[in-house]
Amino acid sequence: MDYLKEIQGKICHDPYFNKMNTNTNTKRCVFVNGPVIVGAGPSGLAVAACLTAKGVQSLVLERCNCIASLWKRKTYNRLSLHLPKQFCELPLMSFPHDFPTYPTKQQFIKYLELYAMTFNIRPVFNQTVISANYDRNLGLWIIRTDTTTSHATITTEYVTRWLIVATGENAEAVVPDIEGMDEFSGTIMHTSLYKSGEIFTRKKVLVVGCGNSGMEVCLDLCNHDAAPSLVVRDTVHVLPREMLGKSTFGLSMWLLKWLPMRLVDRFLLITSRLFLGDTSRLGLDRPEIGPLELKNLSGKTPVLDVGTLAKIKSGDIKVCPGIKRLLKHHTVEFVNGQTEEYDAIILATGYKSNVPSWLKEKEMFSEKDGLPKRPFPNGWKGECGLYAVGFTKRGLLGASIDAKKIAEHIHQYFQ
Repeated sequence: MDYLKEIQGKICHDPYFNKMNTNTNTKRCVFVNGPVIVGAGPSGLAVAACLTAKGVQSLVLERCNCIASLWKRKTYNRLSLHLPKQFCELPLMSFPHDFPTYPTKQQFIKYLELYAMTFNIRPVFNQTVISANYDRNLGLWIIRTDTTTSHATITTEYVTRWLIVATGENAEAVVPDIEGMDEFSGTIMHTSLYKSGEIFTRKKVLVVGCGNSGMEVCLDLCNHDAAPSLVVRDTVHVLPREMLGKSTFGLSMWLLKWLPMRLVDRFLLITSRLFLGDTSRLGLDRPEIGPLELKNLSGKTPVLDVGTLAKIKSGDIKVCPGIKRLLKHHTVEFVNGQTEEYDAIILATGYKSNVPSWLKEKEMFSEKDGLPKRPFPNGWKGECGLYAVGFTKRGLLGASIDAKKIAEHIHQYFQ
């Protein structure tokens, strides 16, 4: 580690960083003798734990005041893991034995808190990363954060040789620009603000988006005596969460060990039709590409049905085409020309990466979608000590795989 000591000495004598330290109330410089991880969600915790297990200390920066802020603040109450817990555990620590097969939101948060405590992960909270630049003269990353208090905004420059981007695919809510949104008199909210259908009892609600979140929000609204409608703008694969007594995901992973993907897709589609019927009759047309192949090519996850389809069949949930525009008062006009009134619109339109807004680098990450340009399993490593975890489009399992690779690679520098 003589290299880091030498660089630290250069920084201490650099006029710019000395200037940064002249007013410690508002600006400061921190040299980190180890990796800096941006993001304290499951991915950030996973790579921090893997590094700790190899004796490498890291610094985790988090813009909120808690770990797993997406799970704690921006998920609905009835949420549970869509996959069995064995496919969602982080490296080096299993879920408690008494947890159910599909842990609830609160159980998963409890697991993450226990995980952070077990590996002594102590993020620095309220650190909004404004920029991250690589200084080629110093051979170091400079990560600038702002922390706003009641008295002032504190700017901190974290200097490190290794930067691990763990902000993930779901950093910012995607809110579509629908014509007439300013004229609609009812409530419009993204699912990141939705907690329960209780406040929508006996109200007509339009849910935009037919992914797992949109489907589950519709089911939750039904359970609270609301009248939901579901906007389906595109084709979608709906699979039963379990088939033949096993989880659909687990069965798929097992079959892929022995059969090519297209044969497994064919099996899933045939079995799904036996369990669920012809979903196209319900307004849910399937893509031409099979569910696993589509996931592999585009990252689009199939919907795992937890009861929503039965509500669509019974007429409790109405399927609608795409929205053309919103009109005055509570009226929605659809692309087929029909209009209907709703008390509220819930946007289950997903999330996106925010990496391009702060990472000043154009080689590893795409400016278009904020994801690594190289697909899984090669998107975890960039140049000059830059890494990514949580961008695999393969959920927690993919993040765990990358976390182990990153820790192993960085550990080589400490031997």
